[in-house]
Order: sequence, then C-alpha cells, then structure tokens
Amino acid sequence: MLLTNIASAVFAFSTLAQSLVLPQILQLPASTGHGLGQSLLVTGLVLVPSGLVMMAMAPVSARISNARGPRATLMLGTVVVAFGYGTGVVLMSAVWQLVVVSSVIGAGIGLAYGAMPGLIMGTVPAAETAAANSLNTLMCAIGTSISSAVAGVVLTQVTVPSSFRLIMGLGAATALLACAVAAFIPRLSRRTP
Repeated sequence: MLLTNIASAVFAFSTLAQSLVLPQILQLPASTGHGLGQSLLVTGLVLVPSGLVMMAMAPVSARISNARGPRATLMLGTVVVAFGYGTGVVLMSAVWQLVVVSSVIGAGIGLAYGAMPGLIMGTVPAAETAAANSLNTLMCAIGTSISSAVAGVVLTQVTVPSSFRLIMGLGAATALLACAVAAFIPRLSRRTP
C-alpha cells in the first residue's frame, strides 16, 4: 500500500499541471504573443472534453484491470498522461491543440485513478478498505497541493511561455516517475469471492 500511496501522490502532482497552465494559455491576451485571448466561457468549454474522456475511460480502466491487473492499468494511465503533457510542450498555439492535449491527459487520468482503489483494496483487509482509500485520497491531495505551489513558483520566476512548457514538462516527468514507482508495486493475487 505504501508504494501505491507514493505513486498516487506523485501522479496527483502531475495531474494538476493542466488545470494550472491551460486556462492561462487560453485566457492570456493574444497581444502578449503567449496567449490565445479566449473568454472564461471558451476556457471552460475547452476543458469539458477532458472530464468527459475521464468518465468514458472508467469502464475501460475496469476492463484492463480485470484482464491485466490494476498495477498495469495505473502504469498505462501514467504513460498516457506523460504523452499528453509531452505533446502539450509543443502543441499550445491553438484552441483545438489544447482540447487534444487536455483530452489525452484526461484519458490517462481516467485510467490511472480507476486503478488506484483496486490496488488499495487488494492489499488491505476488507474491514480496512474505507480507511485505506481515504488515506490514498489524502495522498492525492498532498500531491496536488505541492503541484500548485511548484507551478506558482515556476509561473512567477520563469518567463512566459517557457514557464508553461516547463510545467508541462514537469507534468510529464512526474507522470513517468509515478509509472516507475508503480512498477515496484507487487502484483496482486486474485481473490476468490
């Protein structure tokens, strides 16, 4: 359970990057040369597909976890998120590009977060699953809190658009780090009902 919680915290760090960077890219005035000058409404609409893709990936995550185990699903999700951020480093000059980037990241998030409860519940007694999942949620909250602090520092200390690319790169790197941690999570034996 320790490795799952570490992977969760590191992965949560990476997931928040899109929520901190994409709205700024979309809303900065185009006259700055770094933004797309979109309204708050357009910004919200650009992020909607990401949430829809996350929901659509939930049953896919369950199928992959059933076939290959939740560890494999978590690792796949982290790689998809890393790929999304990697494309985001170079694709941030048009609204449609940010829709694609956020959707790919959303797909990875849906896969990974769908696997985490399975990993947790497979390692603790049935009477402890609620407490164990609560601890995992706390670890995710810690990861996102650290991410927002780091992103805030980067955004205030590094010039735009380099700061956006740096945060996207950090998102990719931390997603891959979460994958590396997840690789050491022991395989779960199948429980019989």
